[in-house]
Amino acid sequence: MALGALTAHAQSPYQSSADFAKYAERLRESALLKMEPSVQVQTSGRTWFGSARYPWKENIITTVFWIGEGTTARNPTPNRASSWDPNWLENYGGVDRPDRRNGYLPVSFVPGQNPFYCALPYNDVTHGTTKSEASFVIPWFRQTFKQAGHSVCKDRWVAIRHGSRVCFAQWEDCGPFRTDHWQYVFGTDRPKPNLNGGAALDVSPAVREFLGMNATRDVCDWKFVEFSEVPQGPWARFGENNDFVLNARQGTERVASGKR
Repeated sequence: MALGALTAHAQSPYQSSADFAKYAERLRESALLKMEPSVQVQTSGRTWFGSARYPWKENIITTVFWIGEGTTARNPTPNRASSWDPNWLENYGGVDRPDRRNGYLPVSFVPGQNPFYCALPYNDVTHGTTKSEASFVIPWFRQTFKQAGHSVCKDRWVAIRHGSRVCFAQWEDCGPFRTDHWQYVFGTDRPKPNLNGGAALDVSPAVREFLGMNATRDVCDWKFVEFSEVPQGPWARFGENNDFVLNARQGTERVASGKR
């Protein structure tokens, strides 16, 4: 869901790659804002979210997307960048093609990030700052907030259920179609109609393979989970953004340095 790099570069007044990445991300954000209505929330009073902290959201139209996906009728901007990472494709290591797999991995490379990823239609950051409603609607905001403009949603763990199988993935992008629907993502609203039949969850090819979903579209349930609730599985093996990988590395470093 990123704006095309060649188009952005032709219009960019910036010279360095870092400045260009920031410019491209601003263009992407501007395009998404034009696609969705403005949403306001009362931010006075107590924190807003349901009494059941992380309930299942059931019977959600779920579509398959992937890092490096090109533009289609249902995906108006290519997935070279995510809502939170302007260098998503580069950091992942290549296009995560759904038709060329080596088990749960792309066939030609080992990904630099967790291949079990998903997207939900909310972004807690806009124009480089944290949205005003974020601290009231995101249940874990106060425990994880670092600074304005730094997402507390990126890398969050999600359980996804299809039939009798449950997969675990990390939240890495925003969509499909909108980035403002906190009432659904954190509340009790149902998904809104959109150009893809009301789809309100995007999952990676690895998630699709594990769950045995249809090739491009199916129906799933999902809910947020704490990292402590996520069991070992294929989602625990790869990625510089993966809590399992990072914790294992820290443990190895402590042993190597003689610390306990």
